[in-house]
Amino acid sequence: MTENTGKTVTERLSRSEFWPPPRPRRADGRPRRTGIEIEFAGLSVPEAAGVVQRLWGGEARADGPQRMELRGTSIGEVEVLLDTALARHGGTPLADAALELSRAVVPVEVVLPPLALSDLPESERLVRALRAAGAEGTREALAYGFGVHLNPELPDEEAATILPVIRAYALLEDWLRSADPIDPARSVLPFVDPYPRGFVDLLASEAQEWSINELAGAYLEHTPSRNRGLDALPLLEHLRPDMVRAALGAGAKGGRPTWHYRLPEARINEPGWSLAYEWNRWCIVERVAARPVLLAKLADAWQAHRASLVRLRSDWAVQVEAMLREARIWQP
Repeated sequence: MTENTGKTVTERLSRSEFWPPPRPRRADGRPRRTGIEIEFAGLSVPEAAGVVQRLWGGEARADGPQRMELRGTSIGEVEVLLDTALARHGGTPLADAALELSRAVVPVEVVLPPLALSDLPESERLVRALRAAGAEGTREALAYGFGVHLNPELPDEEAATILPVIRAYALLEDWLRSADPIDPARSVLPFVDPYPRGFVDLLASEAQEWSINELAGAYLEHTPSRNRGLDALPLLEHLRPDMVRAALGAGAKGGRPTWHYRLPEARINEPGWSLAYEWNRWCIVERVAARPVLLAKLADAWQAHRASLVRLRSDWAVQVEAMLREARIWQP
């Protein structure tokens, strides 16, 4: 059967199968795991916890007025909470009233334990169950500013592993946005801000041999914000806590040895949307990072693009699409 060469890279992404990353195991040989956080509206914390319990069992325990833990489930400990700072201060009539009112715009969040690749389909089962129970996705209302976070564990903590991934993401970011555009109403919200162009310039031109200290210094200088599609601050705080905490002060939220890939939309109630699809978009980033020749070509092309007298972000996205297709990036 002849392959349909007219398909875009996005059209080739599986929406049902979770692709393996190029390095599926950690340096110690254990499978890499991924934490997943899913935000949605339309259900209360107890209702969402009930969906989780029916799916995976376990014992539900309330931890405050808007947070529940499910222990002993078949996948590990699951948290369900109202994703707002108010949830930490419930227990008084005024605070509880504010929490109830906030449900109109503040999402409920389900936080899954880190899952191995073989267990990631369980997250898809959860999406289907929440959808059936009436969960609402981002596009149901203008005020719904929430999404999905993927937290893939690193294979190791070496600069030679970390730098290619952040460079690949920075060079692919315009393409990721163009290939599957977010709702225009979301584009004005701060959590979808792209990396500054100057930071991408540095990553393309001189970051190949950076140390972790040099990466942390450049990141903290150019983009010391959590409001990025790939938020590297948790990883950098894990690796260089003193540097990050000195720069951010109270803005430091805690480190962890994972990437923090923040999707600006959770289309949980749309039948064609899936976590497998979003995961596979992340796998494209890791695949580019694992192909030094392709990554170098993208970096060189970016510099030429930036040097051009006439340059548009959309032009760069088209160029990236062509290079990914030439590399047949959908093939492992």
